[in-house]
Parts: sequence; C-alpha cells; structure tokens
Amino acid sequence: MRKYELIAPCHFGLEAVLKKEIIDLGYDITLVEDGRVTFFGDEEAVSRANIFLRSAERILIKIGSFKAVTFEELFQGTKNLPWEEYIPEDGKFWVAKAASVKSKLFSPSDIQSIMKKAMVERLKEKYHVSWFEESGESFPIRVFLMKDEVTVGLDTTGESLHKRGYRKLTAKAPIAENLAAALIMLTPWNKDRILVDPFCGSGTIPIEAAMMAAGMPPGMNRKFLAEKWDHIVGKRNWYDTIDEAREMVDLQVDTDIQAYDLDPEMVAIARENAKLAGVESLIHFQQRPVANLSHPKKYGFIITNPPYGERLSEKEELVGLYQTIGERYRALDAWSMFLITSYEQAERDIGRKADKNRKIYNGMMKTYYYQFLGPKPPKRNKREE
Repeated sequence: MRKYELIAPCHFGLEAVLKKEIIDLGYDITLVEDGRVTFFGDEEAVSRANIFLRSAERILIKIGSFKAVTFEELFQGTKNLPWEEYIPEDGKFWVAKAASVKSKLFSPSDIQSIMKKAMVERLKEKYHVSWFEESGESFPIRVFLMKDEVTVGLDTTGESLHKRGYRKLTAKAPIAENLAAALIMLTPWNKDRILVDPFCGSGTIPIEAAMMAAGMPPGMNRKFLAEKWDHIVGKRNWYDTIDEAREMVDLQVDTDIQAYDLDPEMVAIARENAKLAGVESLIHFQQRPVANLSHPKKYGFIITNPPYGERLSEKEELVGLYQTIGERYRALDAWSMFLITSYEQAERDIGRKADKNRKIYNGMMKTYYYQFLGPKPPKRNKREE
C-alpha cells in the first residue's frame, strides 16, 4: 500500500484540536503550522481522514515542496514534480487555490496560471501528447507559499469537509460544521453531560454534539473526489472505512442536548437539519428566548454562537443581550459556558472575566472563544455507576 504525506488545513487557532484528532486516528504528525497539520499515512489514511476528522477543512496529498522567489523558479519547481504519478492522461486538472504569506510571489492568479502551464509541459512530455482533453476525473491542486517555500497538494476531498451533507437550510450567519465540532472538542463536555445551545440557529452545534455522542463520523454520508481515483486510493479502502464508520454509530445513546432559539422558524430549520443528520431523536428543540434559559440540574454546559452584531443597528442591542446571557448563566448551578463571538465587550457585559480566551479566525473574521469554567462534578463511585 502506498505511503503519502498528507496535509489537513483547518481554521486558524484550531491546529491543536486537529493534531489530537489525527494522533487519535493513529497517524504520525510531521508538521504543525498556522492553519494546517501535516502527517504520514497510507491509502487507507486518505479515506479515514476524510470520513473521521471533525475539525479539518480538507485532506491534501502532498505532491512536493520547493523554494521559489521568481516565476521562472515557480515554473521549474512545479514542472519537476511527478504529476504523472497522480494525474492520468484524461484527467481534468487545475490550481484551485493559491495562498501566499510573506513571499515574493503573491499574485494568486499569476501563481495559478504559471503552475498550470508547468503541469501541462510536464505531462506533455510524459504522455507524448500535445493536447489534453481533460474529460476524465477532477484533480484540483492547492498551493501554499510561506516565506518563499512552495508547498503543493492534491485535493482528495472536493467540497470542503465542513459540508457534512445535513445542513440544507441555514441561519443568517451560520457557523461552519467543522468549527462547531472543534469548539465542542475544546471543552470537557462528553455525552454523559448536559449541553444547551440557547442560540442554536440552524442547529449546527447541537447536531455536531449529537453526532459525537452517537459516535457518528462526520463524513460517512457524503462523497469525496478521491473515491474515483483507483490508481491513488483503492476502492476497497473506502468500503472498509465506511464499514468501520457504520459499526461505530450508536443512536440508542442517552443524551441531554437542548437547542433553543428565539425564532420559531430557526427551530424548525434546526430540527429538519438534525433529521437529515440522523440525530433528531438525540436533541430537544424548543422556541425559547435566552432570558428564559434555566435547567434544574448541575454541572451542565452552555456552548453557543450568539449574535455578533455585525450591523450597526444590531450592535446597539448587544449590551442588553450579553447582560442577559450573564444573568442566566449566573442563575445556573455549577455550569460552564463556552461562547464564540467577535463582540469585544462580551466579558464586560456578561459580568465576569473568562477563565480562558482563545483567538479563532472564523473565515476572515477574528473571533474570541470565551471559556467560563464551572466546578467539576464529583466522581461517582463504582456502586453508583
């Protein structure tokens, strides 16, 4: 079975979460950088990483890396890579994205154009043809330039991994599925603990939590580009990984996951999305304002993505909203609260400084993940268990 060096991009600030996920899958990390983690794996690792990783954006096969400070060096470096090992004669190939940081070459469109020409020249020589129909399977390329070091990867995923397939309907400002999963993994929450999202929107955080509780891998109900690349990842690997995924799912698990929203239409959307994800039975949905947030039990978790107030008219309402969040949180007995927001006065209005604060980029938006930690529940003895 072939060995590959694989690159998994992620949201900036969540590299440690992704690194732990990859290690837990059984693979060796080779490099952790801003926004991506690189690791070694075989053909099976390509299918397993795509289907099992919750916080990754996509999985790339690293084709190679080289230094380039001129477009000629970029052309020659790209041409020297073994493209014929990956792209068949009828393959459709292009540079889907180029990102440049602190490098002399910084124009994405120029980088993409020159690399495509270099790939064509290499494949012309190897296949002894002068023209490519590009009528076969798709092979998108992604390239990162960091301090003039060019890293080239072949995208095995296609549509981003945050597209689990269950979110057909969305809220006005939805949180990405992989970001929601990572936020949950940054907390001590587990399936035996209470979880409430009082601003559930289209239901992403509760749905991701329910999938974790049920042991449901995030990519088991969607397709990937590399499924059609028999010469790179054999079909048997995909079949075996799906079998492995299905065996892990337990929808009989007992959960206390609650999803509230002020907007009844959002509650209906969230419920429909949970149904599509197959976890509707594990979540309690209710139309309820945050002012009515309460729970009789101790040691629960609030994990939520409240309004940020991106519009000026909305910003005026944030003070009262976050004050209400703080009031309802203080009324809960021994709970923890985790909320992501770009609103910089969140701690002031909540009325408490967060125990931890993590900077995370939600796309291009800088957000803060405020973590208000409650006491740990007492350990149960074996007789109680």
